[in-house]
Amino acid sequence: MRRKLVAGNWKMNGSRAALAELDAITAAADAASGIDVAMAVPFTLITPASDRVPALAIGAEDVHEADSGAHTGCVSAAMVKEAGARFTIVGHSERRTDQHETSHDAWAKAAAAHRQGLNVILCCGETEAERNADRAERVVQAQIEKSVPDNAHGDWFTLAYEPRWAIGTGRTPTLDEIAAIHAIARAKLKMLIGDAAGGVRILYGGSVTGDNAAAILSTPNVDGALVGGASLTAAKFVPIIEAAGAL
Repeated sequence: MRRKLVAGNWKMNGSRAALAELDAITAAADAASGIDVAMAVPFTLITPASDRVPALAIGAEDVHEADSGAHTGCVSAAMVKEAGARFTIVGHSERRTDQHETSHDAWAKAAAAHRQGLNVILCCGETEAERNADRAERVVQAQIEKSVPDNAHGDWFTLAYEPRWAIGTGRTPTLDEIAAIHAIARAKLKMLIGDAAGGVRILYGGSVTGDNAAAILSTPNVDGALVGGASLTAAKFVPIIEAAGAL
């Protein structure tokens, strides 16, 4: 039985003052003892967030694929771990779009993070044009095939399906569409890593709110949520945690 995971992603938002939101989020996570809760914050906030709420899993929003080197402006997995991160997100749709990252980049970053003992949330998902062309399933399968490390295991690896066109738009796929992609993702994982696929959580990400969380999280093969904008405040994030905890 896979425990639900509700993970937040602050993206390029937040300040030290905003960390006060984590107090109520941590209290809600403690109350929902049957699920896991995590929060990815900007690099500058990893240490103060970890110090403020040590009971909450704090993570990085990205890492570089190299352990060290001449990569100006980049941050390695070892660095974020030393700062207090327990996990990282890789392959996020916004990095694939804005920074033109590839599935190979996501694979390399996931491998680098695992080498340093970090847990990994690896993202995949189609664009609106790809969905409109009935290519969503093929795109997601190809991304998984090229991104997932051969040694992926549920004790450190999580997959997140996030249709790019649903990120920050308020739009979500239908529950049937979410179920279809998650089933395909599960089957593809099974082909790649065998029985270990059964322990890998698959999250849904894309305009998750307190209003739609219960329905989405009750969908077959949906093991949690990767939440963007609604994770910035306790008022919006706590209802999602509570919805997961009630299932």
